[in-house]
Amino acid sequence: MASGAPARRRGEERGGMRRLNLFQAMMLRWRELYPYSAVHAVRVDQPLNATRLESIAAAMLEERGLTGLELDARGGRCAWHGGPAGSRLHVVPASDDAPASLDSEIERQLNVPFTADGKIDPFRFFAVNAGPSFYLALAYDHVVAGGDSVARLLNAVVDRYEGATVAAEAAGSPYAPGYARLFWREKRALLAGLGALPRLAADCRRAVRPRYAAPEDGYNAFTRFTIDAAAQATLGRVAAAWKVSQQDLWLAIALLALSPLAAARASSPRRREIALASILNIRHELGSAAADAFGPCLASFRVAHVVPPGVAPRELALAVHAQTDAIKRRKLYLQTLLATALAGFEWRFLSRARRLRFFAKHYPVSAGVTPLNVNALWRRDGRREPPPYVRAISTGPLAPMILGVTASGPVLNVGITFRTTVYSRDAVEGVAAGMLAAIGRLEAEAP
Repeated sequence: MASGAPARRRGEERGGMRRLNLFQAMMLRWRELYPYSAVHAVRVDQPLNATRLESIAAAMLEERGLTGLELDARGGRCAWHGGPAGSRLHVVPASDDAPASLDSEIERQLNVPFTADGKIDPFRFFAVNAGPSFYLALAYDHVVAGGDSVARLLNAVVDRYEGATVAAEAAGSPYAPGYARLFWREKRALLAGLGALPRLAADCRRAVRPRYAAPEDGYNAFTRFTIDAAAQATLGRVAAAWKVSQQDLWLAIALLALSPLAAARASSPRRREIALASILNIRHELGSAAADAFGPCLASFRVAHVVPPGVAPRELALAVHAQTDAIKRRKLYLQTLLATALAGFEWRFLSRARRLRFFAKHYPVSAGVTPLNVNALWRRDGRREPPPYVRAISTGPLAPMILGVTASGPVLNVGITFRTTVYSRDAVEGVAAGMLAAIGRLEAEAP
């Protein structure tokens, strides 16, 4: 027998198809119920030439092997066959308020499904004209791409459009790596996670269940706000002084802002905690082949707290940090991946009606928080810092609200996607105001 792992163990299948990883398989199940996608938008400080931009975007997809996608949703496999790009640039009609037009188009794109199976185009580029500048945006099927990969792709498109002279970047594999080698390397943590699954189930029974007025209605609405450079600097100082991560701070801020929406929990005999999901990029744990791979390399974990009235931001941030530190140190996010695999097995035996309620019943979270540091991804050309950057991520059946916290340049843009059958627009505006108020309290307490 020849040396080396068999093709099947490397993730290759007959006919050139490759098996999707665990997180991608979960996304496939979610997109059976609702559109499950994401949108990234970046401002380009040049006039819009739609024909040229469309040509550049198509060429970039072709050069990186991101064309000719065939998806076998039933088998959980895909293949990129290459060939000409089918994407066409959609130009949003000009208006007096380009940012509002961008937000409206982002919301529309989130609710337009991609083709479910077979030969599909998982990308939709669009542009919003803003006079001397424009917004370039990409809506994509989340099954095929991670947010960090899309940021690099948009970076390359913008660089070429602006005529920047930068070193060529080698295109990585369009496929996402599997998790088998990670599981084998971390088998002790994985086995410990197996033993901890009953505790995870017990913890979930203490969390508030968001009320889904119509579980079959997956409409995603979108709004956003910006944290200016001064407030962003404050967050950095506070995190350093309290010895917590900025993600810990954002989880604490989100818990404070969501607390008024779950006021009834005070009288509940059991469900008195607010739970949040935190999305974790584990690309660095999946080996060198994953570094430049386009597919998503994600895991998640949950944190929960009762958030008592009057709790100090520092106390809450430290409590969150105690949870996240233990999760990362003991690699308990592998536990969540195990639970994902178990849920996938059970999923096959559930009716559509039960699938719609499955996660809300067994893994209730009030929101998810997903960070992205564009500053660490955007290649500099010596002329500028990364431009303003906005993200929106579909809610799916797991979390009825997703907070996309994106660092670009000296500011943070926070995009909030939410299910309108769970949270009203007024309620979400209140959450945004609550987050800003919590950041204001941090500024007052900053060292």
